[in-house]
Amino acid sequence: MNPNQALWEKGDFTRIAESMRESGEALVAGLGITQGLKLLDLGCGDGTTALPAARLGADVLGVDIARNLVEAGNRRAKEHGLASCRFQHGDASDLRELADQTFDLVVSIFGAMFAPRPADVAKEMVRVTRPGGRIVMGNWIPNDPTLVAQILRISSAYSPPPPEGFVSPMTWGVESHVIERFAGAGIPKESISFVRDTFTFSVPAPPSELVSDFRRYYGPTMNAFEAAEKNGRAEDLANELEDLFRSQNKSPKKDATSIPATFLRVTVTRAR
Repeated sequence: MNPNQALWEKGDFTRIAESMRESGEALVAGLGITQGLKLLDLGCGDGTTALPAARLGADVLGVDIARNLVEAGNRRAKEHGLASCRFQHGDASDLRELADQTFDLVVSIFGAMFAPRPADVAKEMVRVTRPGGRIVMGNWIPNDPTLVAQILRISSAYSPPPPEGFVSPMTWGVESHVIERFAGAGIPKESISFVRDTFTFSVPAPPSELVSDFRRYYGPTMNAFEAAEKNGRAEDLANELEDLFRSQNKSPKKDATSIPATFLRVTVTRAR
């Protein structure tokens, strides 16, 4: 199996996605979606941004490498009566089943950044976007002090080194890398804009329960704990993560968690 597919099918990301719904809706609300707009949500998970886009009138196709998330997305769309939202399995670095210049808007929020071969990802996103259309990415930022960058930093310290040739997904959070990748797909620097934005993880439970969800359901953290257990360091990893989540929790309630995480929002406009 594709290692990236195995990583994201390993757990159950729907459990993490539940903490991201409100921010997903808020992000989509600012995208200027109009009735009938053709939207591709790449690395869509189970529809945190795809379903809100469909509610606003978009004709949405969600594509994800994890088959369990595709199934969950189609199930959620049906439950919400969203006939204009469907999900299918696919690889962000090879969208051969999608025709050129099909979509008015391509969105990827913490999705395509995890695909291998980032130069191919950029080319594919540009290829399927119509002239005059847009690409919007949300990417975590390396070394950022907020939640997700720190989860990945801490987890990596307990994990074996990545294979030779591995390109960190966090490089999508570096503006110069983003510019270089889209330049390779024919997009000039002037057509790319960046802004720092915030995604908030919210659950009606204490931070320790959110840590447990990441440990049980989030592929990268699951791998880190498996490696840590082999070295007798699982408790150390758990303590580090609990300290992180507790220190970043902004909720005034002891039995609730609200943790903001900074990300890089990238907007690419394809020339007409």
